[in-house]
Amino acid sequence: MDRPAVRAALAALEAHRATISKTRTIDLFAADPRRFERFSVQLDDLLFDYSKHKANDETIALLVTLARAAKLEERRAALFGGAEVNSTEHRPALHMALRNLTDKPFLAEGKDVMPEVRDVRAKVAAFADAVRSGAIRGARGDKITDVVNIGIGGSDLGPAMAARALSPYASPHLRAHFVSNVDGADLGDTLKTLDPAKTLFIVSSKTFTTQETMANAASARKFVADALGEAAVADHFAAVSTKLDKVAEFGIRPDRVFGFWDWVGGRYSMWSAIGLSLVIAIGPERFEEFLRGGQDVDEHFVSAPLDRNIPVLMGLLGVWRRNLWGDDVHLVIPYDQRLGRFPAYLQQLDMESNGKHVCRDGSPADMRTGPFVFGEPGTNGQHAFFQLLHQGTDVAPIDFLVAAEPNDADAGHHALLVANCLAQSEAMMRGRSTAEAAEALRKQGASEAEIAALAPHKTFVGDRPTSTFMYRKLDPRALGRLVALYEHKIFVQSVIWDINPFDQWGVELGKELCNRLVPIVQKAGQSLAALDGSTAGLVEWRRRYVGR
Repeated sequence: MDRPAVRAALAALEAHRATISKTRTIDLFAADPRRFERFSVQLDDLLFDYSKHKANDETIALLVTLARAAKLEERRAALFGGAEVNSTEHRPALHMALRNLTDKPFLAEGKDVMPEVRDVRAKVAAFADAVRSGAIRGARGDKITDVVNIGIGGSDLGPAMAARALSPYASPHLRAHFVSNVDGADLGDTLKTLDPAKTLFIVSSKTFTTQETMANAASARKFVADALGEAAVADHFAAVSTKLDKVAEFGIRPDRVFGFWDWVGGRYSMWSAIGLSLVIAIGPERFEEFLRGGQDVDEHFVSAPLDRNIPVLMGLLGVWRRNLWGDDVHLVIPYDQRLGRFPAYLQQLDMESNGKHVCRDGSPADMRTGPFVFGEPGTNGQHAFFQLLHQGTDVAPIDFLVAAEPNDADAGHHALLVANCLAQSEAMMRGRSTAEAAEALRKQGASEAEIAALAPHKTFVGDRPTSTFMYRKLDPRALGRLVALYEHKIFVQSVIWDINPFDQWGVELGKELCNRLVPIVQKAGQSLAALDGSTAGLVEWRRRYVGR
């Protein structure tokens, strides 16, 4: 798509980059004593600090110009107005409605979706309360002690991440489990720990046809039927799906089926009935706090000026690094063990959304789109791949996430954790010159020959960009805010790149080829003639060993 205003804004940014590249970020602090205050934004008890990016007032102004050239404000209005922003699937993307706790309507094709959203939300809450209280029991009258969510992708990553993150708020009488991989070890290892008479399985699949999910669901069903009898299946299963006929055929009662809508993308669906396992774990009241956190960010995203708007700044700084500096990777490092699955959750959210090679009109993308996203909890990461981040030849922007105070953890440990987080962000920016390394070695008594040999190895270039998110405590509302911030950041970047962040056609080809290969892999007599040489060779090699 031809966008002359965007090209002009990018050209201005490139000229600016050539100038600011000569200035070290640490020197920007020396020139402006109020830099931290001016280059951070607070949303209640959450702080976004982007002062360690190589950016000044002109950078932000030029990035805002780029956003306006790409018509970000108009696209944002279309998103919240229920327009067909998912153009290839002809749908709106109204996941914001799922966390709307006000009387405000959300329209899809002119119809307010909120009455249905509230009805499903109430049904989910009532079912969760009944499981938690023991009003809903197993076929033999046992209280439910274990809840197993069976899904994949968005039907697994979100609830699994959030259940781990919010485990201090979970009922001590219920254990949550998440099975996604079609590898039988995933379900098998989980079932070993369970009593079928005390287990509830939730099958999360909109179409009730997802290959991996339904294979695991069928095995879980057999686990229950073999132990308790066929009639017990109805007492030990619930479903999140829209296909009532397929759910009924499976043996799940209609009052245990919870629906959601086409305007909810899988990776944005944790706010919906897909979060049923999370609602059971932490309770409806805590889940509402999680929703409220998402709503906080929605209101901020819509109302805050672009240059003081956290998800807008997150997105624009990402574009600054990706498109003007050429960074291929973006890291998310939570200094919180309970956020261990947050990077994996963001991998899907970001890479499935913005991993696109064509614009919304189908023409080739004229800018580099989404980066690779990965991460691990600190402090583990700094004892592993941080070596490359500090001294490697490539630069990767980093988001650090840390709570001001611990949640159900030792205060001394937490102070050490926070100190590590802040030290890493400072080290990424400050670095260490060869002269500084030499002076440190000299103070340690090293000879001049040793200094000459070692100083280059102890040099850190620095000037590595980082953002820090600090929040009071990792509670449900804080987690809701974090998730929604990244959702809207991804949308902002999709607008700059002019791509559709709400479809995911890239996952389809592998599914199609898998369906073709299943009978060939399962049955030794099937012909390999239609396969490429590598695939045929691998199938043949496997056939030699199966059954030995």
